[in-house]
Amino acid sequence: MPEGHTIHRLAARHRDLFAGDKVLASSPQGRFVEGAAVLSGSVLDATEAYGKHLLHHYSGGLTLHVHLGLYGKVTDGAGEPPAPVGQVRLRLVSDRHWLELRGPTACELLDPPEVAALRDRLGPDPLRAEAEPDRAFERIRRSPTPLAGLLLDQSVVAGTGLIFVTEALFRAGLPPTLPGRRLSRPRWDALWADLRELMTVAEARGRIDTVRDEHLPEAMGRPPRVDRHGGEVYVYRRAGQPCHVCGTAIAAGTMAGRNAYWCPRCQPARRRRATT
Repeated sequence: MPEGHTIHRLAARHRDLFAGDKVLASSPQGRFVEGAAVLSGSVLDATEAYGKHLLHHYSGGLTLHVHLGLYGKVTDGAGEPPAPVGQVRLRLVSDRHWLELRGPTACELLDPPEVAALRDRLGPDPLRAEAEPDRAFERIRRSPTPLAGLLLDQSVVAGTGLIFVTEALFRAGLPPTLPGRRLSRPRWDALWADLRELMTVAEARGRIDTVRDEHLPEAMGRPPRVDRHGGEVYVYRRAGQPCHVCGTAIAAGTMAGRNAYWCPRCQPARRRRATT
């Protein structure tokens, strides 16, 4: 599933392609015919991302809400659109560009109260300037749930996925099993700042890189990581491989039905409150 930085990149791209233009909407697949008919002929006023949710705001108060989920994909191009291929849920066409959406978890039209309700049920998004990390910490400090699970909960922090969570916890020296209520405020502030920095860099680059300069391949004399997700990481999908910092084999397990990765030495389980 795309993490939040990808959705922010899509929002910016769609703004560049369609903002101020009237769009014709259709649903070649047939699963969004009524919504497309309502949307067609509207002008795109603005786009935004909130966590993993993509929002197109159109004239007349309409908002197109898209959540890509595990299988959703968006393609676009200039000029005349090609003939539809595969299961195209939504096609948007302007005088200049076209866009096709396939396989999303959600593709729906929302009115302003429904958009507000969507935002209300999401936690703060580190990539949004108005994000309030205090709101997330209030949830975390009262919860016995392992920290990794809390950070993956989109009602606590919006936009963070498995890569950002596992990597930020490694960089903070925090085990994924640490109960949220044992996380101190100073450690939370540092963790939030690091998440924000990692996600901002990923949004700019279009890929997730989390290793510090001294642990890059050229600095360590090691081969670059080869993985379909790209990017240099410390623990994500590196089970059994040596830690770039201490050499210990990276551990892996499951937590709340999700994979987890950590370094047993760099992220030791803590019996006392994480206060340093």
